[in-house]
Amino acid sequence: MILPIIFCLGIFLVIYAALVPSVGPFVAAAGMVFSDSEKDYSTEYKNIFVPVKENETVETVTDSSGKEEIKSEVVEYPNYGNQFGEISIPDCGIECPLLMGDGDIALSNGVGIYYGSFVPGYGGTTMIAGHNNTYFNGLKYAAPGQKITIRTSYGNYKYTIKETAVKEALDTDAYDLSADYENLVLYTCYPFDEIGLTSKRFFVYADLTEGIAIEKAAE
Repeated sequence: MILPIIFCLGIFLVIYAALVPSVGPFVAAAGMVFSDSEKDYSTEYKNIFVPVKENETVETVTDSSGKEEIKSEVVEYPNYGNQFGEISIPDCGIECPLLMGDGDIALSNGVGIYYGSFVPGYGGTTMIAGHNNTYFNGLKYAAPGQKITIRTSYGNYKYTIKETAVKEALDTDAYDLSADYENLVLYTCYPFDEIGLTSKRFFVYADLTEGIAIEKAAE
């Protein structure tokens, strides 16, 4: 009896992890569309963002190969719902808070990092969601070569857009959360002029061009 139950739970967790990035925006949008009363999420999050001056970081260390890294102990990792940075895309008219998580609190106050991806500087995929009719509406102007800046309390990271694409909402091949290199994926509902649930997503893919990695010694 126990083994079949454990097996079923394992299958459920795998399917959940694969589909949450795509299904999450549907749930958030449904909550906005079908809510009986207007909800206010503006005071339900903690702001831990302290800007770092341009081209500066917090305390750094040098690894065995001589590469500079941000000392992990001085990085305040955000909890779910915390604002810990800002994102700026001048060519798209985007300048807004960056929060951890892509639930109602995050997407009502800015844009949010999918809780299965990584914070900037951690050497993996940073996947950020935003509503198409609010903070990420400007993504409709995104084009290759444009610059994206993410400012955090431990440093500033700059990316260059390499491509954009429209894909199905449930297309798990649209992103790679297991990538072993620093990259950025932004996504929002598509088309941009529709409100509520949509079956497609607009993706923006960008590569890191400037920013110091976080020390990997401490997880």
